[in-house]
Amino acid sequence: MWRGRADLSRPQAYPEHFRRNVLPELQAIDGFRGATLLRHDSPNGIEFVVLTRWASMEAIHAFAGTDAEKAVVEPEAVAALASYDRTVRHYEVLDESGSA
Repeated sequence: MWRGRADLSRPQAYPEHFRRNVLPELQAIDGFRGATLLRHDSPNGIEFVVLTRWASMEAIHAFAGTDAEKAVVEPEAVAALASYDRTVRHYEVLDESGSA
């Protein structure tokens, strides 16, 4: 899980970067299982949350390198955001459900 915050004046800059650059890079990694981009608007700005799913920590390391807790934030993402988390959080899925 990772979060970034954008100004209200640039609501589409990060989602466009995510779809154009981040997703194709992730999809090329063996063990990548999917991603979700969430958005929350407030009077002070927009918060984006990225949730990625992976088959293993080894797959995460293929993307993030040896320090899997350090956020991978490309210069285009930095330009699109007012601020962002420098670290990520990893969670183990214990249960998951969905509707068919």
